[in-house]
Amino acid sequence: MDVTPLIPAGRQIIQSYGSAGFKVSGIKYQGGLIVTPQKTYQWHDKTSIHDLDINDFNLLIESENIFDIFLFGTGAHTVFPDRDLLNQLKEHKIKPDIMDTGAASRTYNVLMAEDRRVAALLMSL
Repeated sequence: MDVTPLIPAGRQIIQSYGSAGFKVSGIKYQGGLIVTPQKTYQWHDKTSIHDLDINDFNLLIESENIFDIFLFGTGAHTVFPDRDLLNQLKEHKIKPDIMDTGAASRTYNVLMAEDRRVAALLMSL
């Protein structure tokens, strides 16, 4: 029995991740990404979550009310952003589910296959 989820054409699916970067729907990327079902965006090259500021989230802020779920992959390990940054995101109705990048990638694929309104912010490993 085939249990592979049916993915509608054109949807962005995370195929692999690792120290060499990401592969999303057949395209290889280096550095951080924002992945949505419709499109993948190069995000940033910052290697520490503590180097992020609210301006790094402008793409999501500008797309307010498009996504219900925000997954935040923080690299090889789960690391929580500074409280000030989380409060600023909350002001823009962005409440990320914080986890390591591997877990965020796998969770994104499941939610996307369920046709959920999800965005994944992925820091590189």
